[in-house]
Amino acid sequence: MFYQPENGHNLPHDPFNAIITPRPIGWISTRGSDGMDNLAPYSFFNGVSYTPPQVMFASTGSKPDRDVGKDSLGNIRKTQVFCVNIVQEAALEAMNISSSSYERGVDEFTKAGLERVECETISCARVADAPAALECKLTQITRLPGANNYVVFGEVCGVYMRDDCLKDGLFDVTTFRPLARLGYRDYSVVRESFTIKRPDE
Repeated sequence: MFYQPENGHNLPHDPFNAIITPRPIGWISTRGSDGMDNLAPYSFFNGVSYTPPQVMFASTGSKPDRDVGKDSLGNIRKTQVFCVNIVQEAALEAMNISSSSYERGVDEFTKAGLERVECETISCARVADAPAALECKLTQITRLPGANNYVVFGEVCGVYMRDDCLKDGLFDVTTFRPLARLGYRDYSVVRESFTIKRPDE
């Protein structure tokens, strides 16, 4: 089939994000100017450059108690920093709990039963048991077409890796099995990997 999004798809559910899969999940932790920690997963997330290392995530929703976007976006606009926590299979339930649209003032770390530790280079908490975390300083927030669509870009200023995830000097994702977002309400887990060389190597 073929459809133009502006005319609708005539399917039970929108297939758009089911086509763009699998997607890594950026579990974004921020801290408000009031000192309250916030944690929320975003599946429109990825790395965008090596030197300097930079990442992005897109915020596509809103909350009635925020002028712009959700708590993550509001906090980042004020503090200029955020942390990307990598989600392991064992954190599935906690990640899902943190995805709910809680009222302002609800601490998702506490709600999901997660231990937190302070980041090294920014004033923000990270998930203590995360296999990896990227401490980021905001470089820009770009507004996209649509009512609540924003892309947040950050430069990575600190990288944490859990020691047990390093094997022979390589960060081995199969040790913690990262979660990936599919379409609809579906997820997947990376349990194995393979290596292939480029033709010119």
